[in-house]
Amino acid sequence: MKRIATALAAALSLPLGCLSVANPVSAADADPVTVTVNARAGLATVPGTALGVNHAIWDSNLGTTGTSDLLRAAGVRMLRYPGGSYADIYHWETHTAPGGYVAPDTDFDTFMAAAQRVGAEPMIIANYGTGTPAEAAGWVRYANVTKGYGAKYWTIGNENYGNGLYGSAWEADDHADKSATGYANLVVEYADAMKAVDPGIKVGAVLTMPANWPDGLKADADPGPWNQTVLSIAGPKIDFVDVHWYPGGGAAESLARTSHIDDAMWLLRQQITRYAGANPERIGISFTEMNVGTGQNTQPGALFLADAYSGLLERGVFTVQWWNVHNGIGTVSTVAGQTDYGDFGMLSSGGCTADGSVCEPPLNTPFAPYHGLSMMNTFAKAGDQFIRAGTDQPLVAAHAVRRGNGDVAVLLLNKDPDNAYPVSIDYAGFTPAAGAPTVHTYANGATSIAQSSTGDATSQVLPPYSLTTLVLHPADPGAARPAAPGQPRAVGVTDRTATIEWPLPPPSGGTAPKIEVYRQNGAVSEQVGETTGTSFTVHNLNPGTRYTVNLLARDAAGRVSWSSPPVTFTTGSPAESTCTVRFADTNDWGNGYIGAIDIVNNGTKPIDGWTLTFDWPTGWQRVSSGWSGTFEQVGTAVKVTSTVDNGRLAANGGSTSAGFVGEYSGPNVLPTVFRLNGTVCTTG
Repeated sequence: MKRIATALAAALSLPLGCLSVANPVSAADADPVTVTVNARAGLATVPGTALGVNHAIWDSNLGTTGTSDLLRAAGVRMLRYPGGSYADIYHWETHTAPGGYVAPDTDFDTFMAAAQRVGAEPMIIANYGTGTPAEAAGWVRYANVTKGYGAKYWTIGNENYGNGLYGSAWEADDHADKSATGYANLVVEYADAMKAVDPGIKVGAVLTMPANWPDGLKADADPGPWNQTVLSIAGPKIDFVDVHWYPGGGAAESLARTSHIDDAMWLLRQQITRYAGANPERIGISFTEMNVGTGQNTQPGALFLADAYSGLLERGVFTVQWWNVHNGIGTVSTVAGQTDYGDFGMLSSGGCTADGSVCEPPLNTPFAPYHGLSMMNTFAKAGDQFIRAGTDQPLVAAHAVRRGNGDVAVLLLNKDPDNAYPVSIDYAGFTPAAGAPTVHTYANGATSIAQSSTGDATSQVLPPYSLTTLVLHPADPGAARPAAPGQPRAVGVTDRTATIEWPLPPPSGGTAPKIEVYRQNGAVSEQVGETTGTSFTVHNLNPGTRYTVNLLARDAAGRVSWSSPPVTFTTGSPAESTCTVRFADTNDWGNGYIGAIDIVNNGTKPIDGWTLTFDWPTGWQRVSSGWSGTFEQVGTAVKVTSTVDNGRLAANGGSTSAGFVGEYSGPNVLPTVFRLNGTVCTTG
């Protein structure tokens, strides 16, 4: 990671709007925030590698027992090495990084000893910038053949799009060909060389975060933007992708941008599916660097960490890693009444500003993001299944998991620095036991997580700028349940229907269970059908709409299983229509683009005067200006009306075009449903 990357990402991701904070009110005067926890709506399972952080070879405390024991206590289960951009100048065999500082006692064996003490799996970054496939293969040989470390995850390079290809250059790259094509071709060579040594390793390639620089940009030497190019060439050879996310902006802006996660993950998965070749579901997604632009050591960092880790893990990311363990003092400020040292580390380095006027607390003093990570460890254990949770207050976020023993844990985040919020919690598919739950709270300015038994399962008060986890036991902990259905998949998806298929769970009580099919609508489940078979066709869907579906099994005694994993799909446009629309992003610059719209009349009658309507999939997209049509936008709804010059479309293929400048400040999910004079068109 380099600071320029963060600054540039922030500059290119200016929000169209951000959360505002109301005047302070007391919790007693506020209406309760409604929180919904839905155990019927299953999401991803927490992997064993979920909670991660970055180590770096400039950190002389990398291998100390004090550092390792703190990371172990926080639940760290994946450690990345040798440290961001240093990876592209680091030579493992000589333990050197020409042009950079290498601290003593930070060599690979020391790192591995630390990882073993922490109980974390390593993720190693092979040197792409100044290294070779042979050097990387030698590292695999030393790690897994000579030493028997069993290091499984290996990434090829770090932020290699920052090599000057798109203008900014912070990442070392000695290759003559600095294109995405050049990177992807060498990823193939690295993967082949490394897997020839140990076929059991997993190799990752660097991608960009949707709506974060340089997403959407295309260099002349490449067939498409970075992600498309890398996946098209290296997709068949890689096992996972490596993404970084620095949301930038002020504290409120960073905390609001966790709302981008759902669409960003959808776009990433769609890119992998479209470009990476056969069996794209085999490719995992890792987020190996993230931090905030304001409040790195104070409560914004803790809140963002817990919200972002939860949101990404809910959607199937196999590891999320904070940048980083120790980093050093930066610009000192006051955030929500607390001193923030501008230090990207989650543990204090114990240093001072250049003039000695401000010093950090003693070495290894935990900063707020460390406590945020510890709260994640309290909240979500390996093997837990995330379940849907939501609120009716944008400054209060909710996440939930179901444990294997039937317990449910609920994570509540109050992003308001001034106001406490009472919350009223409703549960679906889960009945909590009577009595006060175990409550874990990390408040603004606290030095540890407090534990108590307060309130009840349905009513709590969240302090300002706080993280709270409730751990709830079921009312009937011994209740037997049938086995949950396996992973569903969607096939035969049209504009109006989709068939859901799944493996049948084992019989319960000697008879096949009934399978109930549910659509997730936010944190609420809507049953769309049931069957005793292994497939169900859902009807009456809306064209161009994203749906998430999960299954429950119900046995003859009426007992209901836990939720299956979810499947998400998007309906298309009609196979036939009297009109066709082709919509394209023809020139993207990272937070805006030129949009082209082609309209074709397939009908047997001419059209005299047309109106085209569509909806943006998100609230951060808009039309800035347009031509060859009159563009109007209200909310997310866009209407384009013909001009006097292009209003007549001849029958049987008459066509016209319009264009516009589009803007976005989050993942740019393009619309797929268009209506011409009220008729849903085929999308070309």
